[in-house]
Amino acid sequence: MITTQIYLRRGKEESLLRRHPWIFSGAIEHIKSDKKELTEGEIVDVFTKAGDFIARGHYQIGSIAVRVLTFEQEEQIDQQWWNKRIAIAYDVRKTLGLTDNPATTCYRLIHGEGDSLPGLVIDIYGPTAVVQCHSVGMYHSRMAIAEALREIYGEQLTAIYDKSSQTVPFKAGLNAVDGYIWGGNKEKNNVVLENGNRFIVNWEEGQKTGFFLDQRQNRELVKLYSAGRTVLNTFCYTGGFSVYAAAGGAKEVCSIDASERAVKLADENMRLNFGAEYPHEAIATDAVEYLKEIDDKYDLIILDPPAFAKHHKVLGNALQGYKRINARAMSQIKSGGILFTFSCSQAVSKELFRTTVFSAAAIAGRKVRILHQLTQPADHPINIYHPEGEYLKGLVLYVE
Repeated sequence: MITTQIYLRRGKEESLLRRHPWIFSGAIEHIKSDKKELTEGEIVDVFTKAGDFIARGHYQIGSIAVRVLTFEQEEQIDQQWWNKRIAIAYDVRKTLGLTDNPATTCYRLIHGEGDSLPGLVIDIYGPTAVVQCHSVGMYHSRMAIAEALREIYGEQLTAIYDKSSQTVPFKAGLNAVDGYIWGGNKEKNNVVLENGNRFIVNWEEGQKTGFFLDQRQNRELVKLYSAGRTVLNTFCYTGGFSVYAAAGGAKEVCSIDASERAVKLADENMRLNFGAEYPHEAIATDAVEYLKEIDDKYDLIILDPPAFAKHHKVLGNALQGYKRINARAMSQIKSGGILFTFSCSQAVSKELFRTTVFSAAAIAGRKVRILHQLTQPADHPINIYHPEGEYLKGLVLYVE
């Protein structure tokens, strides 16, 4: 039974009428509840100042006060609701040809607002689902989520791993501990397939859920351009782009990352696919520093740094960082070289990123053509009412 009602200031319902899934704290006029204190993560009903129902969602402390789960008053957030929402997301992936693809055994099942489940990410690695909760409400709902996964996947699923300890709000005091909430796994490193390439994934200890699934299609494009080229993969993590470059016929590949553990995994993935003889060099060093003196050794360079801007307050510094690394790469890439450059910062728009790369080209003094404009794959969908969900943007450039 929902006991808490949130009433908005006059006019603050406009974004909700356009089905935007966030309600900011500044939009709230007053709260009615039969409880002494509002609990973070509880389900609340939201009304206009005039008293008209407008949305239902998870309450949280912070600038985003409510993440909307439904705009329909008759929809109760019960087990049946969870089953339905996750079944719809599954059907989308089935439509994309991802749920029963022998060449690709890993994909994103739930992508937050893109699947009308703000605060929730679920990635599938073969028979294991890895759940990450980014809100208190989703964390409290994780057993209902697990039940829905079991209902939809049946015997295809053997384990559900909760990896929310680093993503739930720190101040909520949940003391979240990562671990299996259903089933288990004896293997520490698991091998999955992506477009026929094999990758070791360690969701228990790796970054995010264990692998960066959002670059699947862009890695395939690297493969297309790699034949006969000398490839530099900066910020390589576990070597996804490196494996695709080698699969595309690259003459040699160099993988760079500040993390020794990451470059070790990149080397293992290269060996897993191509044996120890393939000319691959893995170096644990700062990629920004490495780009200072590469001369014209490389004719295909991949720049896929971590998010330089987590929020708008550091946007200026982030743009300077993107400009610097792109200028360094463009100034030294071999004539006729191909540059893949990305930003995964949600605070950086497509237009701003493109302008920043344009500035870098001007600093480098090279003639540059845009060959492709890239984004996230379809299993990381963008809710049409939530354009902020388009976080990944990339350019493929031809440098004369």
